[in-house]
Amino acid sequence: MSNLIPGNQKHLTLDNRIFIEKSLDNNLPFKEIAKYLCKDPTTVSKEVKKHRALTPRNNFVSPNHCVHRSKCTLTNVCKRTITCKKQCRSCNACNARCDRFEEDICKKVLKAPFVCNGCYKKVGCRLDKYFYKAAQANRQYKTILVESRNGINISEDGLKQMDTIVTPLILQGQTPYQILENHPELQCSEKTIYNYISSGALSVKNIDLPRKVKYKPRKQKRLKAKDTGTFEGRTYYDFMKYIESHPETNVVEMDTVVGCEGSRKVLLTLFFRNCKLMLIYLLPDKTAASVKKVFDQLEEKMSNLGFYNTFPVILTDRGTEFSNPDGLECGIGNTIRTSIFFCDPMASWQKPGIEKNHEYIRNILPKGSSFDKLTQRDVTKLANHINSTARASLNGLAPIKLAQLLLEKQAVNAFGLREISCDDIILKPKLLKQ
Repeated sequence: MSNLIPGNQKHLTLDNRIFIEKSLDNNLPFKEIAKYLCKDPTTVSKEVKKHRALTPRNNFVSPNHCVHRSKCTLTNVCKRTITCKKQCRSCNACNARCDRFEEDICKKVLKAPFVCNGCYKKVGCRLDKYFYKAAQANRQYKTILVESRNGINISEDGLKQMDTIVTPLILQGQTPYQILENHPELQCSEKTIYNYISSGALSVKNIDLPRKVKYKPRKQKRLKAKDTGTFEGRTYYDFMKYIESHPETNVVEMDTVVGCEGSRKVLLTLFFRNCKLMLIYLLPDKTAASVKKVFDQLEEKMSNLGFYNTFPVILTDRGTEFSNPDGLECGIGNTIRTSIFFCDPMASWQKPGIEKNHEYIRNILPKGSSFDKLTQRDVTKLANHINSTARASLNGLAPIKLAQLLLEKQAVNAFGLREISCDDIILKPKLLKQ
């Protein structure tokens, strides 16, 4: 647009198009129309040429559209075996078969104003006519505006390259966020990958995404836990008071994951709030003695002081496997190694971090799976892949990397975890079937 013409350089509105139609009816030039609309004359010219509507000529009187038809004396242009003596100008086959055919077009529609709105001969004219209609032009404009935003904004080669990277990792259980963090060369947003998958542009489907398709959980009646006096001084209220007095304390959330009905073994999980690292240990049964045995083994590897520095406060639920807090708090030498606090009954939201992180476990070990055939080696492998997964809440870092910065080196070594390469991470059941 010319710098000398004021205006906001936005698209034409319906009111602008109505003014253009009325001006063309009154034979106003493009320059005068553009001056009123504060647009460049070429803008008006392009608008008219783009959205003008064709009104075909009437073929009832003369089907021949040749400019030479009034003086033409040719016969048998079709070169039939039986010579046709009829003049070709009266035959409708002349338009397609005559070498001298030139379509009769009004010269006024080939130059400004390109339409017949203001032509005084338009009523009796037998040629093709073009008209600019504001309402029709505005509908065409809106249709083009919508269609221009449909489809995917990527080349065919770029889409194939994206598919070769994204599809195998999605099938391994990784999320689009995790893939983008490890493959910045894709140069797109997380929402874009979700849109490509939903539209069928990539080989994977919505069903392959870990959280895109979910079933509504069934409601179950839970029995209210009995207060036997074990929780005195260890309630969630006491926990909040303690954290208020010691705000820099590292909190570790603890829980268990059970298998299908009849499965004896369970998984003990410990979740560090500061780095989102999750430890997973296989218990032979869901008893307090099994949990205490894991605590004792960790203390042996990192010493009583190291255990206290790593697990200063543990928040858990009121399950029977945690019903002996004194045994968990006291170490091998009968010295305090941690402080145990319990959530309120039926209030799993009070330890949201570990509940959220259990989704990674369920992606690999769905509900209904039996844990009896698992070994601690399998469970450690499971923890390695989960903790190597990049998180948006950690600004793209993996928990295992952040744990190496925030936790003591002795503690990290005692956990026995190792980092998995980003492209080798698998968060599907096939991880433990390899």
